[in-house]
Amino acid sequence: MTASMWNDAAARISKPLERVLYLVQVSYHARPHVADLRPFHPRLTHRMSNLPTLLLVAAAGLATASADVYHLDPQNGSDSADGLSPAHAWRSLEKANATVLKPGDQLLFKAGGRWSGQLKPKGGGNSTSRVRIGRYGDGPLPRIDGEGKHPDTVLLQNISFVEMTDLEVTNLGPKTAPWRTGVRILADAGKMQRVYLRRLFVHDVNGDLRKSHEGCGIFFEVKGSNDPHFDGLLIEQCRVERTDRNGICQKATGKARSVNVVIRGNTLEDIGGDGIKLWGTNGGIIERNVVRKARARCGKDEAAAGIWPFACDDTLIQFNEVSGTIGTKDGQGYDSDYWCRRSVFQYNYSFQNEGGFMLICSPGKAVNEDTVIRYNISVHDGINSARVFHFGGGATRTHVYNNTVVLAPHQDLPMLLFTQWDKGRAADSRFSNNLFIVEEGGRASYDFGPSVGNVFEKNVFCGRHEGLPAKTGISPAPNLAGSVKPSPGLDSLHALRPADAKTFPRGIFIRNNGGRDFFGNPLQANQPPMVGAFEK
Repeated sequence: MTASMWNDAAARISKPLERVLYLVQVSYHARPHVADLRPFHPRLTHRMSNLPTLLLVAAAGLATASADVYHLDPQNGSDSADGLSPAHAWRSLEKANATVLKPGDQLLFKAGGRWSGQLKPKGGGNSTSRVRIGRYGDGPLPRIDGEGKHPDTVLLQNISFVEMTDLEVTNLGPKTAPWRTGVRILADAGKMQRVYLRRLFVHDVNGDLRKSHEGCGIFFEVKGSNDPHFDGLLIEQCRVERTDRNGICQKATGKARSVNVVIRGNTLEDIGGDGIKLWGTNGGIIERNVVRKARARCGKDEAAAGIWPFACDDTLIQFNEVSGTIGTKDGQGYDSDYWCRRSVFQYNYSFQNEGGFMLICSPGKAVNEDTVIRYNISVHDGINSARVFHFGGGATRTHVYNNTVVLAPHQDLPMLLFTQWDKGRAADSRFSNNLFIVEEGGRASYDFGPSVGNVFEKNVFCGRHEGLPAKTGISPAPNLAGSVKPSPGLDSLHALRPADAKTFPRGIFIRNNGGRDFFGNPLQANQPPMVGAFEK
């Protein structure tokens, strides 16, 4: 083919390709874990080597060009219309549920509209073209009410490559019901890939408060045969309020572990039980979330905590804020639970959680190995019948370092409590470079119970501490920038910064320490870090 023939071909198809490539770019501009698709225009050169690229681009363009955009309007729509424009919108959820969505399709709900029933989309996208479910127009979020008539207001079952954004979801019935959810993502027929939830408002879901029948705001579940699991699940910038039992939680049965699961930037308030929980995921990330008032309605014997993994390896929990968790069963802001290995809790803020700051636990016949708890801040965690750190059972090789923990004048409780669980006892726990402050009038005690192999190195204990290990002394209060008053956000925590780097105590070098402090300051390679969560 000559150069002139190539140019003629380019002239004939450049505008259609430009259009479809633009649509591809718009559809994928927020796609996580995938290279950014920048705006570009199709250009054909004189080189024959560009033919494979041209054919690939043309194929993607044809797929996107055949996609449909469906609209729903609960007042002015009609299910006899084609749904392909706001003027010819559908009306009902039943019409939407009966439509098989194909790659590139969009299902859009009118802003300010309200529907009663269940949304259960069919079909799905593919690796190059997602299905999008969201809104059109200006105004409040479109609202879907389950009204307690459906177990799930939104059910995404075995549907891959789908993104759901900008919807309001409730499921409030006349009385509680087992397993009731706002949004359920269910994989029970193999791998479910790249499901993204963004900017949803899920609230008022009165599910069962019993862990054995737990309801949830956003619930993602794996069950069945064929090794079902998630590969690519993102829950981001959602609001979850007044949901029972849990906020954003996973449940898994079977041997396959989910991967590429990220829970990021969500705000949860007034949650009946657990705030955020991963179950059966490897390499999961829980970051930049805010959880307020978890375990708000659980019974006295129902254990729940703010953020925690169960049966997960290599979980990263960072940059979160948890406060106001109610009760002492468990009631902590954070929990490293059993059947977990190499969990990392870093750069988190915890304050005024009644059950304390951290639970690290495992019954005797299970495992919890190599948890790292570093560069976190705990302020006034634990009522007097609780504890700040609770090592329950047989966790091994937990390393707690460079954390700052502050007890208030009215607090009188264990800073560290070790207990046995099903014959399990903690072993080889290490505490390094931590700053433990008890304000005047308060008291911290230490109960090591049946634990063995505890190591303390270069920690600083200020105020009244009783029951410390031998050769561990009390230090004068370090020179801090001010006194801390716990409150939402990070502004109050600047008071815990060292006022004078030259005189502030330093700890020991720790390998693979994350490279930064709580506020992002780099750790120095030529000198040991300061104790606590800040590096001047």
